[in-house]
Amino acid sequence: MTMTVAMVTFDARDATALATWWARQTGGEITADHDGWFVMVAPGERGGPMLAFQQVTDPTPGKNRVHLDLVAPDRELEVERLLGEGALEVARHETPSFTWVVLADPEGNQFCVSQHH
Repeated sequence: MTMTVAMVTFDARDATALATWWARQTGGEITADHDGWFVMVAPGERGGPMLAFQQVTDPTPGKNRVHLDLVAPDRELEVERLLGEGALEVARHETPSFTWVVLADPEGNQFCVSQHH
């Protein structure tokens, strides 16, 4: 049996606001909003899994254990755009064969942006 990743779900203090932010960043679209406690974002034209945001009263403490790895044709341009949209830069990493930037969304969830080689 083979499984397919259908959705990645984030805990959020404000599920609607965070879903709206991620929909804007990925070119996705909010397809379901269950009274603001569970909001789903369908992927944009490039595809990928659904993103979901569930409202919680207490955010998960410490570093998130799951994060998104995103790619862009121009990593630096995309990082600058994301910073302008409210993301925060956490770190930059470089190896001889791969470089990436770690960012955090408005609620502190970390994600990485790299570039196609």
